[in-house]
Amino acid sequence: MKLSTLKPAEGSTKNRKRIGRGPGSGRGGTSTRGHKGAKARSGYKKKIGFEGGQMPLQRRLPKFGFKNINRKEYQAVNLSTLQKLADQGLTKIGIAELMQASLIKKGLVKILAKGKLTAKIEVEANAFSAAAEAAITAAGGTATKL
Repeated sequence: MKLSTLKPAEGSTKNRKRIGRGPGSGRGGTSTRGHKGAKARSGYKKKIGFEGGQMPLQRRLPKFGFKNINRKEYQAVNLSTLQKLADQGLTKIGIAELMQASLIKKGLVKILAKGKLTAKIEVEANAFSAAAEAAITAAGGTATKL
């Protein structure tokens, strides 16, 4: 074995250009970064949405709308749905019965007046539309707010 025959182990070296290792490497001087400017400096990181000094899109578009942080999201259940449950034999319909029938998920429930109700039923919900409450009482049932 001679020093002139030594080679690195198989797979231990990478075949790539080493940047910034002097003029003899062919990539010294500016090290492929060009002359001056933010991209030529160390620590450069492009900001999200930066468009080269042009006014960014998110600042060019107008702001509009209002988001109420106190908004209460209700799940709607129609009178026609209550009538179907009444046809199955239920006389008292509350949030538990609606969840068991997979009509709602956990949360607030509002009864709306779409459809017709002919059955006499007791309904418990967080809110009722005026027309739905009137239709339930007109059919002989009761509407109870929780």
